[in-house]
Amino acid sequence: MNNGNGHSIGNEIVIGITMGDPGGIGPEIIVKALSDPLIRREAKFIIFGMDELLGYAADAAEIDQYWKRHQHEKLSRGYPRQVVVADYDDYGVPAWIHRPNKIAGEASMRFCKDAINAARDGIIDAVVTAPISKVSWKLAGGSWPGHTEMLAELCKSPRKAMMFVAGPLRVALATIHEALFSIRHKFTIGCVFEPIDLLDTALKEYFGIKRPKIAVAGLNPHAGEDGQFGDEEKRIISPAVLLAQEVGINCSGPYPADTLFLRAMQGEFDGVVAMYHDQGMIPVKMCAFNSAVNVTIGIPIIRTSPCHGTAFDIACKGIANPASMIEAIHVAIEMAKKRRENDLAVKTENANQTTN
Repeated sequence: MNNGNGHSIGNEIVIGITMGDPGGIGPEIIVKALSDPLIRREAKFIIFGMDELLGYAADAAEIDQYWKRHQHEKLSRGYPRQVVVADYDDYGVPAWIHRPNKIAGEASMRFCKDAINAARDGIIDAVVTAPISKVSWKLAGGSWPGHTEMLAELCKSPRKAMMFVAGPLRVALATIHEALFSIRHKFTIGCVFEPIDLLDTALKEYFGIKRPKIAVAGLNPHAGEDGQFGDEEKRIISPAVLLAQEVGINCSGPYPADTLFLRAMQGEFDGVVAMYHDQGMIPVKMCAFNSAVNVTIGIPIIRTSPCHGTAFDIACKGIANPASMIEAIHVAIEMAKKRRENDLAVKTENANQTTN
């Protein structure tokens, strides 16, 4: 249901969870995460996936089934149960196949597309995505390198960034799924400014930090050492930082990356913008390997995800760690609550201005 302005109605937060690749650990970590009654009290949940595979995962983990199956064609906020599975039984993915394949790619893309549309329509308040196989998506004809690019396209968002929450670290990436040697062809002032701007907005809107302190990492060793190890800091990163400062963002840099993340962990900065994928991901996973969360910022819907892959090698063995999925669910719920608070504050302010 929708209240006419794109926001969902109803008192209870509703979280959509996509099952990810059917052959990965997605079914298991979802089943384990939601088996905790305390989590189920925090929100309602709609799982976009396959009831049969979730059942197998529950059996392997020796967890009693706590959800209700519904047809995926009939989505609603009004389900009476706290957890329902929007079942895609039209996809036949054998439970014993734990490798990339075309059918798994088709199914996992469909879960994501439908969840994104449900969020845009106000049926759910946030999307939590279990891991997908990029190879499966490619085999199925998908044009997106990953979730982030799909979200941006389907939400018609010209700007987007990947942000990671790992304990005290909040890190956004300037470049995402790019080969390391290809970054230089797409490395511009705009691609550095954009995540600074989006991170600033996200920290204010979703994390309640009124004036975030954002640090920007250098690209080269020692942040270029005054041009001795490359000129990207002077030519691209410093102008992007200056542009951000000119529009009122409290940011600084570029800083040498080898010390910057420690400074952020110690509380000197509220967020960090890293220049490329592994520059940001290595400290994130060192800091919180089992509980880091991926958040897509810059799009009109809330999306979080565990910060790990499909782990085909341990799928259906009952040993997958659900900690990152649990944290992704918690972050999604808190972001949805914060958005609802912000919307209410705006409505109250507008009503007061009308009255006065």
